This record gives sequence, C-alpha cells and structure tokens, in this order.
Amino acid sequence: MNHQYDRALGALYGLAMGDALGMPTQIMSRRSIVARFGTVTGFEPGPSDNPVSAGMPAGSVTDDTDQAVIVGRLLTESGGRIDPLRLAHELLEWERDMKVKGSFDLLGPSTKAALDAVSRGVPPEEAGKFGATNGAAMRITPVGVAFSHTPLERFLDQVAAACQVTHDTTIGIASAAAVAAAVSRGIDGGGLEDAFAAAITAAAAGAERGHWVAGADIAARIAWAVDLVRGLPEEQALDRVCDLIGTSVASQESVPAAFAVLALAEGDPWRACLLSANLGGDCDTIGAIAGAIAGAISGASGLPAEALATLRSVNGLDLEPLATALLALRADPAE
Repeated sequence: MNHQYDRALGALYGLAMGDALGMPTQIMSRRSIVARFGTVTGFEPGPSDNPVSAGMPAGSVTDDTDQAVIVGRLLTESGGRIDPLRLAHELLEWERDMKVKGSFDLLGPSTKAALDAVSRGVPPEEAGKFGATNGAAMRITPVGVAFSHTPLERFLDQVAAACQVTHDTTIGIASAAAVAAAVSRGIDGGGLEDAFAAAITAAAAGAERGHWVAGADIAARIAWAVDLVRGLPEEQALDRVCDLIGTSVASQESVPAAFAVLALAEGDPWRACLLSANLGGDCDTIGAIAGAIAGAISGASGLPAEALATLRSVNGLDLEPLATALLALRADPAE
C-alpha cells in the first residue's frame, strides 16, 4: 500500500475509531465509567441513561466523524478551498438530519452560536469571533491530510479558512492548527515526537490569527500535558489528565488531553483511543483527535482489522475515496 495513502486512511479511520470508542462514555465522569464498565476495553453500546448516546449501537460514530467527513468533502469538491457559508449550511443541514433521527448528538456550543448568527445575517467573518471550544479541532483532520504543514503560513491559511465561520479566534485556530499539523506531519512519515513538535509550532503561530479571546496558550498547554504524563502508570496518568488538564469541550482542556493520551500510549492508535474512552468528559472528541494523529503516524495498517471492520459495518463508512481525493490536493502544489 502506498505509504501516504496508508497514513491518510489511518488518520481518517483513527478519528472514527476514537470517536466510536468514546461514544458510550462521553459526558460521564471517570469515576462513573469505572463504576459501570471497570475499564473500557472495546466498543460498547450507548448506555440507556446517557442523554447523548443512549441507544446507539456499539461502534457508532458521532458528530466528530460526521463533521470531519463534511469538511473533507467540501475540500475535495471545491479544489481545496472551503466556502464558509457553504460549511455553515452543511453543518446546519447535518443537525437537522440528526434531529429527524431523534438524535441528541447535535452541534457544539461555539458552532451552534456561530451558525445561529449566520442565520440572522451576521457575516461569516464575524460569526465565529467567540468560538473557543473544540469543534474546529475535532473536524480539522482532512485539512492535515490535504495539505503539507510546511510552509507554515500557507498551511495556517487553510486551517484558518476551515475555522472562520465557527471558531475564528486565537484559541480556536491554535487548537485546530495543532491537530492538523500533527496529522500532516504523520502523513509525511513523521513519528510521534515529530508530530508533537509540529503541533506546538503550529499552535503557537495559529494563536496569532483570529479574534483574541482570553484563555491559556494552547501550544504551552500541549507541551505541558505531554510532559505531565510521561513515565506515570496509566491509571495515575488518567487521573492526572482529568484532575489537572481537564476533559471538557474547552479547547484548552480537550486538545492538550488528547496529546497527553498520545504520549501515554506512545502513539499506539488503539491504546490511545481506549485510554481516551476511559477519561470521560468530551472523550469522544479527545479520542477522535488522538486517534487521527496516531493513525496518521501508524497508517491504517497499524489499526486493528477487527475494529476497522466494525466501523465500516456499523456506520457504513467508506473513507477510502475521501483519502484518495484529499491526497490529490496534497500532491498539487498549485492548490
């Protein structure tokens, strides 16, 4: 299998894998997860008392995968340029479809507020000026597949365009840039430490873009989070992630948490996704981010074949054409 294609597939399916493993434990506390599951060791159905994932079959993906696929499709259909108004329309249409299905897996707070503003006639360049949660970071992986992280400023142009309508802030762009750069470095053949370095560099530069919002520096928190868990036993490390880094939808928590999990798992995709699922909080997004980066490093050939089969059968996922189309953008420097 072509090396870049394998890694592109790994990023996309790794995202879906982390998302699906975290689906049943999202918005639960770590203590509640331990009481109910002991340790999550594989795909589980959504518990009947989980207000978001109740009734979802084991292996089901959520908004993280759905919205990443939307971003990828828009990139490939438009030659690598995302029209913010079209993205807004597609996300609103996705939420309408979810409501028709009776799903409670709807738009996140920043995305919802921004799209409500667009619906009221607020220009796209103003709608996302308060978005600081993790919605842009969770769906940015296709940008990392489609574009090289160097030269950095050109790469950040692509990231910022994907963020503009919902997360056009220093924190929103920095978070998305970190994830996309780590994925992109993996596509180019980089290892885990290379991905960390690319993420921190891109986050620092991305924080110079967008509307300023108050909050901790994403680049600094990623570096701190990675060091925080090194050498610790897994249970102690997971407790530390919950207690000190945090697992909420805030970008300053969930994005560094994903990088901490990657460090703890030493880049192993399945392990990183399982560790994320055992965190609770916004663990489907933490798992999606960690899985995408780990998958970009390992390739789809490094993901468990049984897990891939489950993701495909339960969700009807066929991400191979998307990976091919995104890599075609990457191969054309004119784009």
